[in-house]
Amino acid sequence: MLFKHCPVCTSSMSLGKLGYNYCTNCDYVQYQNPTPVVAAIVEYGVDQVIVAHNRAWPPGWFGLITGFLEKHEHPDECVVREVKEELGLDVSLESFIGHYSFKRMNQIIIAYHVKADAAQDIILEDELDDYKIVPFSKAKYWPAGTGYALKDFLNSRGFEPELKPFS
Repeated sequence: MLFKHCPVCTSSMSLGKLGYNYCTNCDYVQYQNPTPVVAAIVEYGVDQVIVAHNRAWPPGWFGLITGFLEKHEHPDECVVREVKEELGLDVSLESFIGHYSFKRMNQIIIAYHVKADAAQDIILEDELDDYKIVPFSKAKYWPAGTGYALKDFLNSRGFEPELKPFS
């Protein structure tokens, strides 16, 4: 959200040449730094990934498990916590996949591969209302930050996933 008034001197804010909101009086700049978010590629059993549907999303849209870092939390700890909170699964942290820009939400995605034993039951929390367990060979990626993370992960395992565009 762009400030209408400067938090330093209360003067009006304006958009500058580079698209940043700035104060014409004291030169304060509202940079709008991206928010860090973790994403989990949850391997469930052998060569299967869990994708989930958030209640707020359109029908048919499934994605990775994601979540915001809490104050002083390390991303490694955050991704394990988020999977436990959202799917009820205990996981082991396997590897860092990469970082990805999600411009639409002004987020930086920090993606990990985590592994869960398929003997554990999946218990969805309130934010999610459905999930799918998809074999790596059938997984598709989408043209956004977490989708590219899934593509890179699957490529590293020898799979060439198909692009599933947003409709």
